[in-house]
Amino acid sequence: MPDQAPRRPHRIVFANEKGGTGKSTTAVHVAVALAYQGARVAALDLDTRQRTFYRYCENRAETQGRRKVSLPGPSFDVCHGETVEQLEEEAARIAADADFLLFDTPGRDDPFARHVAASADTLVTPMNDSFVDFDLIGHVDAENFKVRRLSFYAELIWEARIKRSRATIEEQRREMDWVVVRNRTGHTDARNQRRIDQALGELSKRVGFRVSHGLSERVIYRELFPSGLTLLDKGHLGELGTSHLVARQEVRTLVANLNLPMPDSLPTDRDALPLTEAA
Repeated sequence: MPDQAPRRPHRIVFANEKGGTGKSTTAVHVAVALAYQGARVAALDLDTRQRTFYRYCENRAETQGRRKVSLPGPSFDVCHGETVEQLEEEAARIAADADFLLFDTPGRDDPFARHVAASADTLVTPMNDSFVDFDLIGHVDAENFKVRRLSFYAELIWEARIKRSRATIEEQRREMDWVVVRNRTGHTDARNQRRIDQALGELSKRVGFRVSHGLSERVIYRELFPSGLTLLDKGHLGELGTSHLVARQEVRTLVANLNLPMPDSLPTDRDALPLTEAA
């Protein structure tokens, strides 16, 4: 009987060629949420200049050492490779025993970001609720706000999904699930939100992505960065106000909406896990 091929971790890629969309904050919270559920998570930061995801996790490790506590989280590193082949070698090394492999990509056009986006099992594209950000995936008419054409980025992902759908059965790859995550919706007026709703609905039918609400604009997300803590770290955050509890629920809802394939080996008693308020 031939040896089975090594199990490939589920790849989650956080990608948006525009900065300032909450991409790294979203990625960190998803990584920690998965770790809290018992999944083995690895993460590679491809933004070698900003290193926001890497620095967040580094701060988290320092907090654990300083407070002498153990906090669930991913194994993590920043990309050092100079070629796609070296990138894949680094990814294979860090995710050797992982259930999930996360990539946080730069907020700009980048060849490594294109490569991992095209190879994603779940592609997460955070965007602010504005047509400035919408322009990344589609161009709208200035008069009626209907979608005129796909952007270059949306065409790139569309072609990657077509290529994935033609993959052989032997590869045993899932179809790419593309999720556009709407962050900071509270800073958009109602009329603009309706227009973006319409444009996203129209474009999602043409390109095949799903839409999920993400993280609101809250000071708490920025305040947590120096400690590396997340809103899921109950018992380590002190007394939280009502708005912080609402923000925690935003994280839980987002993770649920990503509909990620959890390993069969994880415990079935999810009441003990911090993705419900009773946890």
